[in-house]
Amino acid sequence: MEGETECMYKLVIIGESGVGKSNLLLRFTRNEFEPEKKFTIGVEFATRTIEYEGKTIRAQIWDTAGQEKYRAITDAYYRGAEGAMCVYDVSKKDSFDAIERWMNELKNGCDSDITIMIVGNKADLKQEREVNTSDGTEFAQKHSAFFIETSALEGTNVEKAFSDLLIQIYKKKNATLKNDSVPSDNSKPKTEEKVDISQTQSAQTQGGKKCC
Repeated sequence: MEGETECMYKLVIIGESGVGKSNLLLRFTRNEFEPEKKFTIGVEFATRTIEYEGKTIRAQIWDTAGQEKYRAITDAYYRGAEGAMCVYDVSKKDSFDAIERWMNELKNGCDSDITIMIVGNKADLKQEREVNTSDGTEFAQKHSAFFIETSALEGTNVEKAFSDLLIQIYKKKNATLKNDSVPSDNSKPKTEEKVDISQTQSAQTQGGKKCC
């Protein structure tokens, strides 16, 4: 990791149509909100970077359509994703109930070590809430995922949600690289052997760039 300045991770945002996925992405990448945002057709794409511990973490974020007719298109975009936001609308219980199905699709299309954050969006609709915070927390714990409630309209926790997800991916990748660089007991060199590990590097590459 020494000397590396940029990491690049692919994120996907999934969930039912109308839960606010596109506005979450818009708020995070451009700090904007569109009340009349049209439904995503197929897949939309955006990028943004954050800084963490002297590293630049770049996110490639794919906003997937929630409509059933686009499901075959979006399946291909699960592959290679290192993080996912599974979003529901706190004012619509059916969008929360659908999260189980989205999680199954995600796990079928992604690597088992993908980092997942469950996001209860539209937390500003306090009078219309149908899903309690405790329900979202319990669901996330059940699936070993992180949990947060957001409001794309007000900007509440949007930055934190994306940043926390990216940082957790970074930490997981970094820990994996460090563990891979430590020899197991069975592979330790014999005492009489001299092994120079000073040049050993743990890095991954993506698109010609080293990734963390």
